[in-house]
Amino acid sequence: MENNRGVWVYMEQKEGQIVNVSLELLGAGRKLAEKLDVPLSGVLLGDKVKHLIPTIFEYGADEVYVMDDPILKNYRTESFMKGVNYYAEKYQPEIFLFGATPNGKDLASAVATDLCTGLTADTTMLDVEVETRLLEASRPAFGGNIMATILCKKHRPQMATVRPKVMKALQPEMGRKGKIIEDSLNVKEESLRTKVLEIVKDTKKKLKLDEADIIVAGGKGLGDEKGFTLIHELAEVLGGSVGASRDVVEAGWVGHDHQIGQTGITVTPKIYFAIGISGAVQHVVGMKNSELIIAINKDPDAAIFDASTYSVIGDALEILPILIEEFRAALKQEDGELKHA
Repeated sequence: MENNRGVWVYMEQKEGQIVNVSLELLGAGRKLAEKLDVPLSGVLLGDKVKHLIPTIFEYGADEVYVMDDPILKNYRTESFMKGVNYYAEKYQPEIFLFGATPNGKDLASAVATDLCTGLTADTTMLDVEVETRLLEASRPAFGGNIMATILCKKHRPQMATVRPKVMKALQPEMGRKGKIIEDSLNVKEESLRTKVLEIVKDTKKKLKLDEADIIVAGGKGLGDEKGFTLIHELAEVLGGSVGASRDVVEAGWVGHDHQIGQTGITVTPKIYFAIGISGAVQHVVGMKNSELIIAINKDPDAAIFDASTYSVIGDALEILPILIEEFRAALKQEDGELKHA
């Protein structure tokens, strides 16, 4: 453990583009590295991915470990684990962060198992205790009722997967340079147990809540599925997307792809309406970084008001129809003025 030094971020890439959560993790990793006075490194694996190295430096990395090999063209647990473990065993980082994406979680768990170390999953806050050099990885626990801070005291590297959209990427410093460490994978295709036979892309149009600028989210405070239709109506008037709390999804009012929170999607819209939502930790963690939060709830002590920019105390079923009409009239007037301009 005494030989382990450095903060590493796995730079997940897809079709030659770095996944956003990896850039966000460079921002979080930069803070940890500066506290510990160690370099921040990005670990990049893939086929024909060297063109991504300058971007990794620009977003805060001091070093990039790169493994560029045709065998890494498509993600497979076995080949990527061998590459990552080669670097981890040779250069011994003390902290290793992965995005909590499907591939990131799969790879992180495989790497942690092979390296015989711990892994904190779906982390939402990161810090480090300088004196002990312990990573403090925090996440909601016990159904979101508490925040648990998890430590890995006896093994290295200390590993965590971090949810997308909960950390903020640094402003890129154009032209920033760093050290490149490149190695070969030395794995033959015939030695791998998994083969990629075909890649079938889903062409269905999917709801992309994490890309929406305006989200109107509703909770059980709307009473029933009929009351929830007001959420759809307001979202349609504003050109926004519909979000929901876990209770609403479990009641069957909307599908799981609308769920926001610890067990759903993390979002950072410009405007977030939290309507009839109590404000449980597991929901708030998924939307607290929104630029503007407007909460409507008839309970003056609702926890959601602690996270909101503007708080409206009242019955959502009475307030929403008024809001819908006012927004509709204002937008219609604005549209008319633009047409006559």
